[in-house]
Order: sequence, then structure tokens, then C-alpha cells
Amino acid sequence: MRIILSSALIGAMLPTIVAPAAAQRADRPTPGFVRVRLETAMGPIVLALNAKRAPETTANFMRYVDDGRFDGIAFYRVARNKAAPQYGFVQSGIRTDARRFLDLIPHESTAKTGIKHLDMTISMARRGPPGSANGNWFITVGAAPQMDWTKTNPGYAAFGRVVGGQAVIKRILAQPTGGRMAGTMLLKPVVITRSVRLDGKPRPTGRPRPWLIEGRKDG
Repeated sequence: MRIILSSALIGAMLPTIVAPAAAQRADRPTPGFVRVRLETAMGPIVLALNAKRAPETTANFMRYVDDGRFDGIAFYRVARNKAAPQYGFVQSGIRTDARRFLDLIPHESTAKTGIKHLDMTISMARRGPPGSANGNWFITVGAAPQMDWTKTNPGYAAFGRVVGGQAVIKRILAQPTGGRMAGTMLLKPVVITRSVRLDGKPRPTGRPRPWLIEGRKDG
């Protein structure tokens, strides 16, 4: 699975950094938000997901976290603004790994949630039309209003932001790329060793986790 973005859209990533209306913190809970810590090879990242405004998208992400479906995945793609390469987005998720796949989810657009694509916003990637997102996502570096809903563009489903480890995201964005998708694939993907819920009680789905038994031999 991947974000379908043209070069023009990537080039429109804005250097403007707009502060959110209500600041969340990495070191304490905020009502209406769920924090997640991503432990990566480059350092920890803390997300604050807006369960109040984007309940279905947040619940979907947390199912992957609580099941351990994001453990061992990687940041595998970065797209940089050609004119200002310090801006762009980094992408992660289950890619096309059917063993980790759960379900497609409804599209909670920015018009519905009011969560805009500002600096360090996490949003759902998708392969096709709205409603085709599942376990792939991206984080913006710099504001990206071109990813918001308009009358002619459904946009992407933003559902939270990075509240800790912003420097890690920027380091990932700066890593060497090449290969497919117009040369935006990371030459050395940055592994997420573990994803951890920081707020609330885990609610695993109880569904099979076949990737955990890969390579196991009988007897």
C-alpha cells in the first residue's frame, strides 16, 4: 500500500509551521487523545492520536498497536520537497503484508474531523479511493494543506501528531533514497522495533498473527 501523490503535491509541502490549537505533550496524557510510543533504530517517537475527532481512524491504528502488528515494520519511504528538502513526508506501515492486515476503514476527512495536515501530522495512506486505508500511514514535515479535503479532492485522513521525537522524523526524512516511486524508497528502511500504547488499556483483537510463526519448523 502506498500514498498516491504526484510530484506536484510533494512539491507543495509548505515550510510554514503552524502550531495546533491545543498542545499535547509526550510526557503526560491529554483528554481525548491516545499516546503511542514508536521505538525505532534512530530513537523513540511519541504520537498523540485524536480519538475524539477521528475515532474510527484512531481505533484502527490502536488495533494494530495492541496486536503488535506494527512491531518489526519500518519507515520505508520518504518524499522530499525538491526546492526545500527539509520538508516532505515519511511513510511507514504494513505495506502489502497480508499477514498483518486487518480491515479497510471509513474515510474520516479533514472536513469531518477538522484535523489539518500541519507540521508533524500523522495521516492514513491509501492505495485507492477513500475507504481503502488500513495499516499504512505517513507523517508530514512542514504543513501540507494540499492533503486536506476540498470540494474536488477527498484528501487524506489526518488523525494526530508527533509530540515527541520530532528530530527523529527529520533524520528519517534526510536519509538516502532511490528505487521505485520516483526514487523515494529508503535505501535502508528505519525499523520500528516496537509500538507501545501509553494511555488506556490494550484491546487486542484476538485475530491470528501469522507473521509471528514464520520460519517455525515442525517437530
